[in-house]
Amino acid sequence: MRIGVLTGGGDVPGLNAAIRAVARRAFEYGYEVVGIRNGWAGLLEGNADPLSLNSVSGILHVGGTILGTSRTNPLQRDGGTEQCLEHVKDLGIDALVVVGGDDTLSVAAALFKAGVPVVGVPKTMDNDVAHTDYCIGFNTAVTVVAEACDRLHTTADSHHRVVVVEVMGRDVGWVATIGGLAGGADLILVPECSHTVESICNHITRRCEEQGKGFSIIVVSEGAHIEDLEEREDLGKTDEFGHARLDKRNIGDVLSKAIEMRTGFESRAVILGHLQRGGSPTVFDRVLATRLGATAVDLIKEGRFGQMAAIQGSHIVSVPLEQVAGKTKKIDLDLYRLAEVFF
Repeated sequence: MRIGVLTGGGDVPGLNAAIRAVARRAFEYGYEVVGIRNGWAGLLEGNADPLSLNSVSGILHVGGTILGTSRTNPLQRDGGTEQCLEHVKDLGIDALVVVGGDDTLSVAAALFKAGVPVVGVPKTMDNDVAHTDYCIGFNTAVTVVAEACDRLHTTADSHHRVVVVEVMGRDVGWVATIGGLAGGADLILVPECSHTVESICNHITRRCEEQGKGFSIIVVSEGAHIEDLEEREDLGKTDEFGHARLDKRNIGDVLSKAIEMRTGFESRAVILGHLQRGGSPTVFDRVLATRLGATAVDLIKEGRFGQMAAIQGSHIVSVPLEQVAGKTKKIDLDLYRLAEVFF
């Protein structure tokens, strides 16, 4: 048995832990493992190298991915599916472990239907993959957000400023909600809920007048929609999955300027950007990645292809990829309402 493993989409801490787990479990069963370089781009090109005990040693705590990654979408390339099938055959791959978010796993689901024996592992700092409570990388990302809020509270209080903290979250507000809740944010703005500049400014003013708070920490998802905020509409080219670069939207800076103009409070924007997806994974992400990666190989051993290893509660389970592809897990609004208690 020869297993191929690839990591696709944005990098997150914990990917190397998953690669290590896939390889170590496979070696335990006497299987060979090849690492496919740069996500789906590597499979399109047939770019892969054998993995060994030595090559996956010492990577548990290392951020990023030793295999590299890309946002390449074979389904958008002429003959892309056929190329992938051809290189799976040429590389002698009997089963493929795909570690990625919804975009990457949607391609995996399509390739499974085309005849590739695939098993998925969910990773994304956005935590928006359906049918799993947590994705690899999410816990590390929200830990970074919470720590940033901790540090920003003291400087915001000292200077009596409003600090707008822009975090990742294209379609969902998991990072903003959990990171903001843990970091004591005074307001959290997410794509799932309606917001206006007027309501935001009123909240800041009330904090000052009724609570004597001369500062505020506002955490905003990069994909949040604020109805009366004037912002850039043309975000340029999209990637092969149809996503625009939301850093060009610059919502944190635009919102902080609007707040200062309307309230008179000195305001600053802090854009955490790739800090959220860099560095060493937390204990939770290391263990989650290890459990999911090992389970993916167990599913292969059992011949259960077209499945994704997932965590539900404290248990690792399997979910059909067809139930995951194209789905987005929105935030738990009860959790968001809990955060509102502290605004």
